[in-house]
Amino acid sequence: MERRVAREFRHKVNLLIDNEAEKDYLYDVLRMYHQSMNLPVLVGDLKLVINEPSRLPLFDAIRPLIPLKHQVEYDQLTPKRSRKLKEVRLDRLHPEGLGLSVRGGVEFSCGLFISQLVKGGQADNVGLQVGDEIVRINGYSISSCTHEEVINLIRTKKIVSIKVRHIGMIPVKSSADEPLKWQYVDQFVSESGEAKGSVAGLASSGGRDNKEKKVFISLIGTKGMGCSISSGPTQKPGIFISNVKPGSLSAEVGLEVGDQIVEVNGVDFSNVDHKEAVRVLKSSRTLTISVVAGAGKELFMTEGERQREARLREQERQELMHQKRLALETNKIIKEQQEKERLRKMEISQKAAEEEERYRREIAQITAEEEKFKKEWEEDWGPKEPPKSLKTVTAEVHSAPHSKHKKDLKGVAHDQLDTDDTNEVTMKQDKKGFQKYLEDFDPYSMFTPEQIMGKDVRLLRIKKEGSLDLAVEGGIDSPIGKIVVSAIYEGGAADKHGGIVKGDEILAVNGKILIDSRLAEAQATLAKAWNMGGDWIDLVIAVSPPKEYDDEIPTNPSSTVSPNTHKKVFEGSAPVYRQGYLLQL
Repeated sequence: MERRVAREFRHKVNLLIDNEAEKDYLYDVLRMYHQSMNLPVLVGDLKLVINEPSRLPLFDAIRPLIPLKHQVEYDQLTPKRSRKLKEVRLDRLHPEGLGLSVRGGVEFSCGLFISQLVKGGQADNVGLQVGDEIVRINGYSISSCTHEEVINLIRTKKIVSIKVRHIGMIPVKSSADEPLKWQYVDQFVSESGEAKGSVAGLASSGGRDNKEKKVFISLIGTKGMGCSISSGPTQKPGIFISNVKPGSLSAEVGLEVGDQIVEVNGVDFSNVDHKEAVRVLKSSRTLTISVVAGAGKELFMTEGERQREARLREQERQELMHQKRLALETNKIIKEQQEKERLRKMEISQKAAEEEERYRREIAQITAEEEKFKKEWEEDWGPKEPPKSLKTVTAEVHSAPHSKHKKDLKGVAHDQLDTDDTNEVTMKQDKKGFQKYLEDFDPYSMFTPEQIMGKDVRLLRIKKEGSLDLAVEGGIDSPIGKIVVSAIYEGGAADKHGGIVKGDEILAVNGKILIDSRLAEAQATLAKAWNMGGDWIDLVIAVSPPKEYDDEIPTNPSSTVSPNTHKKVFEGSAPVYRQGYLLQL
């Protein structure tokens, strides 16, 4: 996303700016902003390179590069352009006039722009703004009209219809041979807003420094005012003082070259020509003159003065840029010091945390060793629990093979104990009234109909408390052909649960199907399920009456197992022998 925004921004810069130095300046300004995060300084610097209406879209292209927390302020500081046209109607015969001044025209290679508004005047009241470009007047496009032609077009009708769009910039050009420049509205505000507005302008490039003043001159007993006047050019109409003799009456009252005369004895000089202005000035020996100081100063500068002023402005700009760079370097040094301090504190904190963790691990290791030692001591020297008694059940089992090794569920070989031939063991069944079956279990979600046909399939959830104490037998490769429960021992988890009895077929353990498994695989699955994490073990069984199970087990009348041969299953490390297999958890 960021790469795409940066790519679009560079494309826009290359499209709108041809000067490579200006491009470099623009990139430098953005880099300095991201270091200082000073938004007003950034906008001020951007205005130096985005210095004409055609470059204004760069403000929109730069906006995505501004952090979100600054974008609202950025929108407030940058010019508000609008592509929509706004139409207003003004009364040309209004006593106070139209209340606006304009500048520009085709002869200056630019459109016509509103350069000044009279506060509270007609134009101000209908919502026109300084920096609006006039597009149409009385329905006619003025894109190819000169300044004078626009003035004449306005004078053709009593009600003037004006269509404008807001640009936010004003053209500045004192004469036709000078290059066209542009100024932002906030750099072009004139303090002569209280003067009578008209279409012919009071606006000037130095509008912020212009102040209206009123002087009183009495020509009685004098030879004259001691000054000369001139008419301004088309783009800057008006009557201006072009020369002041040193020591003259005009010099004494403070008149200077470049002052614009706006009124003499109540006569508005905004639209008078040079001949009429001379006549009014000579018509009375007592004159009350209102002037705008310095409004046309640039009209009477020599080429050397203009160059000198331009150099001064450039020196001021360079000085400001130098001061800004110094401030940025200072801020950079301060930030580097702050970052070093932050990293130092972080390193100290990290080392403290590592030391605390090392101490915690050592304490945990010592505690674990103490617990291990205590457990070993209790196993070797503590009181022994009496062996658990068997549940009273009836089972017929085969004799254990002699001189063979037994295996536990983890694959460890043990020597198998010899067993004596015993008779059939008869035990009483301890009935339980509580069976923990899950009611919503659907066996067909796990097995095919052929696998469970004719079987009462149930799902048990046995809590892992102590040992399972359950013996299994059979397997797919045995005469039984399935995994069945051969014994349940009293006090174990299976016995406490009460939902599984001798003869039940184990179909699955924790979701693993054992229908086609060998005995060793079933034992390993049971051991793994019981020893792994979790509080419960899930068994899927097919309920079978004990007598049906007895019918399935091949018997050997001459070889039976003594009751002493039945030992506890899954009880800590106590081994259990049944038909030659050891099941231990």
